[in-house]
Parts: sequence; C-alpha cells; structure tokens
Amino acid sequence: MNIQEYFVSLFKGIHSLIKGMEVTGKELVTPKVTEQYPENRATLKIPDRFRATLQFVYDEEGNHKCIACRSCERACPNGTIHIDTRMVDLPNGKKKQKLDKYIYDLGSCTFCSLCVQSCPTNAIEFSNDFEQAVFRREALVKQLNYLPEKDEPAPAPAPAAPAEAPDKATDEKTVEKPAVKVAVKADDAAKPANENQENQ
Repeated sequence: MNIQEYFVSLFKGIHSLIKGMEVTGKELVTPKVTEQYPENRATLKIPDRFRATLQFVYDEEGNHKCIACRSCERACPNGTIHIDTRMVDLPNGKKKQKLDKYIYDLGSCTFCSLCVQSCPTNAIEFSNDFEQAVFRREALVKQLNYLPEKDEPAPAPAPAAPAEAPDKATDEKTVEKPAVKVAVKADDAAKPANENQENQ
C-alpha cells in the first residue's frame, strides 16, 4: 500500500464515522418522550394497524363469518391455528361441515397476518390490544369462537299428501241406482197384489 492509498482509506473511514455520528447527534438533541404506563392507560393511543392478537369478527347478532374452510390453518407458517369441525344436517337433507372449535396459540404466533389475508370471508382480524401478559403458557391458547354456536334449523317435515276430493258425479250415480232398483222392485211387488185383488 502506497501513501496515496493510505490517505484515501483514512478519509473514507473518517467520512463513515461522521455519517454515523450525525445520526447519533440527531437523537442526542431530540426531545425524549416517556410513556407513563400504566398510569396513562386511559389516554394511551395504540396504532390501529398494530397487530396484537387474533380475534373473530362478530356482528350485532353474535354471528361470525367462519365457514371452517381451513385456509388460515394452512397459511399459518408454524401451526398456530387449529380448527375442529363437525357435520350437521341441513333442512334440505344434505350434510354440511360447521365450525366446532377455533383454537389459536398466541404464544407461537409470529403476527405475520397470513391467516387474515388468506381468509375468503374476512372472518378474522388482528386487534391492537397488546395487554396479553399471563403467568402460564397454557393461558395463551385461546378459543376464538367464544360465543355458543347456533344450531342449524331442524329439517322441515315432509308435507302430507292432500286427500282426494270425492267425485260428485260418481256419488250421484251410486245414490240414484239403488233408488231406481228399489222403485222397480216395489212396482214388481205391487203388481201381484193388484192382480189378486182384481181376481177376487
């Protein structure tokens, strides 16, 4: 190494040192902000996009949108989500797979949001509730469908076959025929009696 290369490398090192000290100097004069947590819990503002824990999206009637398709379970890179399903009977006689338990392990979650992005019905989301400290690891395993599952409506009974209406024309014929026969027989029975009276 000659004298020229030596001074070039020396100036490069000094320039790099100055750039690093510039960043440090800015932080040195920047006003410090200390969060008085938990005293300021009422006024503490957590960013809406902060990912703290996974949760179900429920509507006002307590219904969720999960269809137990297992897309989130397959998308999770470390097996944080486990879904249990059960088969139910529909009113039309067919069977349907329904969510039974949605198990989420917060302790092994990497908060990558791949489960939320892969959900076709937008049934899950990340909340910004960061206060999830517990004393036991078992307490980090949560069942997200905490509301009781609503049963499917019972299959409707098959409608009874309507009774056939009697044929009026047939009824009239059947009623008239015996009357005619009776009348004829009555006339036949009256003839011998009249003949006997005339002979006497």
